Amino acid sequence: MITGFLALYIFVLAAFTGYEIISRVPVILHTPLMSGSNFVHGIVLVGAMVALGHAETPAEIAIGVIAVLLSAGNVAGGYVVTERMLEMFKASRPAASKDQAR
Repeated sequence: MITGFLALYIFVLAAFTGYEIISRVPVILHTPLMSGSNFVHGIVLVGAMVALGHAETPAEIAIGVIAVLLSAGNVAGGYVVTERMLEMFKASRPAASKDQAR
């Protein structure tokens, strides 16, 4: 019973801490922050897979599957967003005209 309350306490503490940290990040640092958070989300995915591997009851298995799916989607989406942000910083090339292509 105590471990459930301890896990809930850690979850709430992490949620409030994460919110406070992220809300104070300047806009210019969002790309490096996204890159770093992808690393953390990868660790969350590994943790979800380990928890799913130790699941015994159908409820634990269902929660584990949901955790793996959500964390995998979070990792993939984070990399897509990071790639799109990095594209904004690349120098644009002028398009070749049709006369030059011939």
